[in-house]
Order: sequence, then structure tokens, then C-alpha cells
Amino acid sequence: TRGTGVDVVACDAADRSHLAGLLDRIAASGPALGTVVHTAAVLDDGVIDGLSAARLESVLAAKAAGAAYLDELTADLDLDAFVLFSSVVATTGGPGQANYGAANAYLDAVAENRRSRGLAALAVAWGPWAAGVAQGSEAARQRLARNQWEGVMDPDLAVRALGEALDCRDTVLTVTNIDWSVILAAPQSAASLLQVPLMRDLPEIHRLAAMLAEVPAAPAELDLAGRLAGMSRAEQRRVLTELVQAKAAHVLGHPSPDTVEVNRAFSELGFDSLTAVELRNDLSSATDLRLPATLLFDYPTTAALADYLEAELLGAVPDGADAPAAVPATIAADEPIAIVGMACRYPGGVVDPDGLWALLASGGDGISGFPDDRGWDLEALGNSSYVQAGGFVQDMSGFDAGFFGISPREALAMDPQQRLLLELSWEAVERAGMDPESLRGSATGVFVGGYTSGYGYGADIEGMAHLITGNATSVLSGRVSYALGLEGPAVTVDTACSSSLVAMHMAAQALRSGECSMALAGGVTILVSPEGFVGFSEQSGLATDGRCKAFSAQADGMGFAEGAGVLVVERLSDARRNGHQVLAVLRGSATNQDGASNGLTAPNGPSQQRVIRAALANAGLTAADVDVVEAHGTGTKLGDPIEAQALLATYGQERGGHGPLLLGSVKSNIGHTQAAAGVAGVIKMVMALQHEQLPRTLHAEVPSPHVDWSAGEVELLTQAAPWPVNGRVRRAGVSSFGLSGTNAHVILEEAPAAAEPGEPGSDGRGDVAKVVESGAAGAWLVSGRSAEGLAGQAERLYDWATARPELAPAEVAWSLATTRSVFEHRAVVVGAGRDELVSGLQSLAAGVPSGAVVSGVARPGARTVFAFAGQGSQWVGMGRELVEASPVFAARLAECAQALAPFVDWSLDDVLAGAP
Repeated sequence: TRGTGVDVVACDAADRSHLAGLLDRIAASGPALGTVVHTAAVLDDGVIDGLSAARLESVLAAKAAGAAYLDELTADLDLDAFVLFSSVVATTGGPGQANYGAANAYLDAVAENRRSRGLAALAVAWGPWAAGVAQGSEAARQRLARNQWEGVMDPDLAVRALGEALDCRDTVLTVTNIDWSVILAAPQSAASLLQVPLMRDLPEIHRLAAMLAEVPAAPAELDLAGRLAGMSRAEQRRVLTELVQAKAAHVLGHPSPDTVEVNRAFSELGFDSLTAVELRNDLSSATDLRLPATLLFDYPTTAALADYLEAELLGAVPDGADAPAAVPATIAADEPIAIVGMACRYPGGVVDPDGLWALLASGGDGISGFPDDRGWDLEALGNSSYVQAGGFVQDMSGFDAGFFGISPREALAMDPQQRLLLELSWEAVERAGMDPESLRGSATGVFVGGYTSGYGYGADIEGMAHLITGNATSVLSGRVSYALGLEGPAVTVDTACSSSLVAMHMAAQALRSGECSMALAGGVTILVSPEGFVGFSEQSGLATDGRCKAFSAQADGMGFAEGAGVLVVERLSDARRNGHQVLAVLRGSATNQDGASNGLTAPNGPSQQRVIRAALANAGLTAADVDVVEAHGTGTKLGDPIEAQALLATYGQERGGHGPLLLGSVKSNIGHTQAAAGVAGVIKMVMALQHEQLPRTLHAEVPSPHVDWSAGEVELLTQAAPWPVNGRVRRAGVSSFGLSGTNAHVILEEAPAAAEPGEPGSDGRGDVAKVVESGAAGAWLVSGRSAEGLAGQAERLYDWATARPELAPAEVAWSLATTRSVFEHRAVVVGAGRDELVSGLQSLAAGVPSGAVVSGVARPGARTVFAFAGQGSQWVGMGRELVEASPVFAARLAECAQALAPFVDWSLDDVLAGAP
């Protein structure tokens, strides 16, 4: 009111001395104190198991300690009112608010105690105020939204209620906004309130109890297990999945169960420890099962939880649970390992294996100046590094975090190497002709060669927890397994520059031993900072122009580069049985260590010879059985001669009339990509087998004079050479040597002849193509996780298709329909031929409406709808047999008949039976 003065004074209500000082100040400044209103509060919600003494103290200090000190310090004052703001939680209880409920119950007790001593006191146990809800946490708002019968109060209404409360004689008064209509509409809510102490004493609750007693008891229903028993396996799974979705949506306050994605982790959907327990409790009630408190951690997605509930209710074995833990003893320990998929990013704009081959076949050079999109101080770098060029992957910031369900904050804290591996792993599986989602829950392993990039060190990035996982080297492999739901071994290997080949070697061993049924193997290195250029410049270890001149007289140091490559590998017998195209075979591999060589980082020729001989022995081959070696070949004056001498001493001897061993290095094109170097050599050799050609090695026109090339039959690939299929099995060796002394060598072999169409292992592509080609029209299917993703996929497919006019439209259609992932945003491009299909793709990519494009967004979990749209004689009786065969359809049709009845003068049932 006008004329009222207000002093705002900072004071810790939980500190007795602070409160005493404030009261002394009031006493000294003017009129005697007449009213005390205690409103302080602190929220720190959590389940009981998660509460600690510190969390309890933080809540009690503001509420209980403050009230106790105010009571003590004003006990001798003649107060008109002593008001404590309590909470309805102290009256009815509240999930996750044990500490808050206890603190407010103490306030109620203080009020009762003061009244017993003849002092003024009123504790008002408030329900939620609208303003307070708006300012509270999202979790608190969601919990309130689920309590639909308890509404928020307008602050003006609450203040008027407080005025009325001061005039009454109550000591403890609960003031909250209850919507009785909601309770009446849901008798179970009223029944639950009858069990709540204090609430059950309200006159309104007694009237509700009387009304409920008059409602006839509903016929007893079968329990959930009983209802499921009469359903098919598919129906059982659907019902349980929808049950989990509905309960999860209710707990989270979502308007529809459809918002709960069945394969997304509960933690990503927003569940915390409290809501996890709430969902467990709701499911326990719905299923009559005793479910563990760790339910959502043990079964982290809706799909996994539905499987678990099915097993508990019906004794069903979850999918994949009966798979053997190891391969049968009949699997040969030396069975070849098939490479069935590949993906990569390398310098020179390379974004896939085809792009790498195009660069190599044309003799292209992927070395460029320093990138300008990484925040490097290029001017300072010019003073600290004598090299101003290297091999860099383009668009390293272009990561689609939403595609993998990763928040922008977490994506920012992730090492770019993790981002790149996620993308390549997905692409490699798709290139193998599989939907990555189909591997979820499988015993697929992940073996990644890599090491920390130094990303995020000293950076001001929010979310320290994300920084920890975002930069842990173990998470390079673990992140892939987590994102794709793979349950085989996940191993990150750091043996420096030999890491990716060592990862391949370990993957092959795991496949042969039965530790995994399939594996992703590869390596990654991203130059997040320019420190490597500075460090190697100080050692004069880099080539001045940034290029590796492998085995060349011009060799002047290493060319620093980055990149990544991922392979999909499985046992050859499995690849044939699964109908996967075998690109090449990993015939044998070996690793070893230099030991006490001439310096910690110095290469060792005898060790390299030993690893080559071990790989040949592992493959059951002789040196003469191998045509070409993709060398480590970094272009250093010391390392290259040592490697060349080891090759001359092994592969260069006893060639058996098969010609000299041919020698090359992909590093001459793209630089030394470090932990991704070995897998780059493997992809190069696989593509060479496919194209029947060996690309030339750059800068090697004049061989190194430091090598005695006459010591064996070894010849540099200074020119491209044909490598045709000629009856002799074509094979290649690939070498990598690590800074720490770990050496690796693998032997690749051309894929054995594929099964004939119609035989086991044939994919039937040819037969399908013939059938599709016989029609006049074709259809290309495209999908994405978002509208932008759909347009982007259409643009990529347009570019790909226009660059390959020789491919039959039916081949493209077959691959799109059977080997690609399917996402929510979908489009079908139709056309009578290639030109119409490509034109439709162009329209879809540009967002231009076209009669050749049908698009839409699929609703997750949508079920089949039968539509009977015949006419004339076709309509009569349509669906009659389905009514007799399907009770579900009959029930839905009955609902249709009931809905139509008020608007027509005929019966749907009669018409189906043949009436006019």
C-alpha cells in the first residue's frame, strides 16, 4: 500500500547469528516486529537410495533450521502472526521428495509446538503455485503434470487464501487446488486418495467413497500374462512394447506414446534415477512382476525392456539369447576372413573407397595447404614449422549429431575422431548390404586403431562429463558399439602407425576364435592441432613440401596427414551363407615387436623380415605366392631403406618365375595418415583387385640409392601396371610399422568365385533385376532422419546416379530397397526410365514439387490398415472372409458399423452379407 517502506536485507536464514542480527536491527530501527513469514526453501529431489546426509542437510537447513531459529529468537515477542510456508508434500507425500517432505513436516510440528506454548503460529502446506511451477525444474513440472487432479494456483488466489487462513484458528492448513472432476472421471484416482493419510479424512473424499461403493464391480479381467497367452508372438511383442511406451510417456509427461522411440536409450529420452524408479513401479503394477530397481539400466531401451517382460511373463527366450557363445568346433581356426564392406575419408577430397581409387588411378596428389576451419594460428605456424602443407580430410566439422541421437553439447565435447568413426562405421555396414540397425544386439566386434588427438585440452567447453567420454581413447571403439548396439568385443589399439593393421589382426583372431560373429576394423587419425608439424619440424623429420617420396632418391622426410578407414569383416563361410559380396579375403596376418633395436623409435630390418615370414606362415603361403606389397613407405632416408632391404630378403627371393614383387605406397598420394595408414593400404589393394590394376607410386622415378635393389627381385611401381584375373590367385601384402616398435603385416587375396545364381549364398540380384526390368516403370526409394537429411540423400543419389549412366535403373532400385537403412522421412521417386528417375531425384533434392515424387513421414510403430476401395460388383461382400478369420478385424468393422449407423439407413453387416 502507499506509504509502506520496504527494506531488502541479505540474510542466511539457516545461520542463527545472522537472524539474531537482523532482529536486533529491526528492534533498533522503529516499530516493534509484528509478523514473521518464513518462506525459504531449497529443492534437491532424488530417490531415497540416492539421498545423502549432505543433500538432506541442504534442504533441512533452509526450511527446518531457519524455522527453529526464528521460533527461538521471537519467543518473547508479542507477534500478531508467525507464518511458516510448508508444502502439501508434507501432507500427501511426493515422489522423490523425501527430504523436502521431512523438512516441511518439521515446519508443521514447529507451528503445533508454538500453539501449545500459547504463541501465534500458522503453517500453510501449499500446493503448487503457477509462478513457482514455471520457475522450477523440468523434472518437477513433469511430475506435476502426471498428477492431473492437482492443479496449480494463481498467485493472487493463493494470497487471498493466505489472508483467510490468518483469520482462522487452524494451526496447520493445507491449501491446494484439486480438480474433483478429474478424480470422478478416473475412479482409480479416488481409490488411491482413500489410502492417503489426512486426505482420506476430507468430506469430499468420504462422498467419493460412498459413490464408488455404489458403482457395480467390473467383471474380473485376465491378468496381463493371461491376455498375452492367447496372442501370437508378434502380437505379444506389440502389446508389451506399447505398454512400455505408454508407461514411459506417462512418466515423462509426453502427450503420446509414439514419442517414445523403441530403440532409443531411456537416458536419452530424459529418464533420471527418480523417473526410472517411477517407470519400474508403474510396470510392476501393470505386470504383477517384482522388477528390480536397476530395470532401466539393465534393459536400456523400450525394445529391450519389452523382450525382458516377455521372458518374465511368458518364459519366452529373448531374441539372440540362445545364440552360441562361441563358434562350433567345426569352424577351421585358419579360415580366411572376408572383407565385405569398406568406408573411408582421406586427403584429396576422398569420401569413399571409389573416391580413393579415382585419386590413385589418376595419379592424384591429395596434399594441400593448412586448413582454415580449425582455429589454427596460421601466421604463427609459419614461424614454427618449416612445412606449410599436409594431407587433410575435408569438412571435419560437418557432423550430423542428431542422426546418432547425440545432443549438440555432447557432440561439441567429442573428439572429431569419434564422430568420424561413427559415420564410417555406419557407411561401411551399409556398403556391405546391411541395415546397421539389424546388427543391434549381435555379437559384432569393433577393433579400432587410434590414439588421443588432444581435442578439448584447455578449451572452454561446457559439460565436463562429456569431455571425459568425448576424449577417452577407449571410447573410439566403445562409442561405435554403443551407437549401433553391438555386443562383441570393443577394443581400441594404440601401436602408433601400425594401429589399424594390428586392429585388423585382432579382429581376425576374434572371428576365428568365436568371440564375435562379425567385426568392424580400422583406424583413425585427425590432426586437431598443428603441434605435430611443430614437433617434427624441430626434429627435421618432415618433407619440405609435405609429400612422402617413398623409396625415392628424392626422399626428404615424412608427409604428415590424417584420415580414417573402416572395414566390415566376417568369416568367409558366414559371408557366403549371408549372401554378402566378398570384396577380398584376409588370408593371413602377424604382428611382432622390434625389441631392443637401435633406438626406441628406430625401425629394425630383421624384425620386419620376421613379421613377413610369420604372416606368410599364418596364411600357409610362400613369398612367391604374393604379387605386390603395399609398403609402409613413409619417405624417410632411414626407414625406407630398412624396409626395402627386409622386402628384398623375403619376398625378393625365390620368386619361382612369377616375376618380381611389385612395390608401392599409398602415402605418396595422401601422406602418412598414421593410425589410419595401414587400412588405407588395405583399401587401396582391395580396390586394385576389383579394378585389376596396380596404380603407380608417385615421386619414385629414381629409386633410392641407399637400397641395394640387386639383392632380390623387387620392382617399384613407377608406372601403373595391369593386374588381371588370369587363373593364378592374386595376392598382396600390406605392411605397417609403429613408432613404438610394433610391426604388422597382412596378406590379402582376391575373393573366391561367387556362388552361381540360385545356389546357396547367391543373393538373387540377377533374377530380381530381370523381373523389374520387364516392367515399364521403376521406383527408387530414399529416406532420411529429417527433411533435410532426405533432401541430402536425394542429392547424393542424384550425383552418384548421374556419374554412372551404365547402371540399370533396376539394379539401383534393388539395392535401395534391400540394402539401405529406412528412416522416418521417406520418398519414392517413380519413372518410366533413367531420365525420369534422375529428374525426380533432382526435384526431391531441391524441394520442388514433382509428380514423380511421393513423400511423407512414417509414424513409428504404425500397424497395417486394410482399405476396401472397390466399386460396383467388387464392393459387395468385400472383407466378409476376413471378418470370419480375424477377430481383431471383426471388432474394428463393428466399430465402423456403429459409427455409420446414425447417418445411413442400411446396415454394414447386412451389406457385407449380400443385402442391397
